[in-house]
Amino acid sequence: MKPIIVDDSNFQTEVLNSNIPVLVDFWAIWCGPCKMIAPTLEEIAKEYDGKLRVAKLDVDANPKTAMQYGIRSIPTLMIIKGGQVVEQIVGAVQKRQLIEKVTTHL
Repeated sequence: MKPIIVDDSNFQTEVLNSNIPVLVDFWAIWCGPCKMIAPTLEEIAKEYDGKLRVAKLDVDANPKTAMQYGIRSIPTLMIIKGGQVVEQIVGAVQKRQLIEKVTTHL
């Protein structure tokens, strides 16, 4: 399973209304660290398929959602469970660190 692409119009449906936790990657096309963690997010999406959704939101194309969540630097990763932010990770982190954060919310 690949990460799903979310935007201002489907964020509510795909992320907030999800019955499993969602790891949301707030990113932009010009962001180097965002590109660095993209393969890691794809691996996590595959490994945790069915237990966790991985979603990507382009902050430039979707300023409304980015502002709503107070995104100031990217990449910002948020774990959203039951419509609530339960974890926030700013910056490109190692896969091991990401998995530690994710597994506590599964």
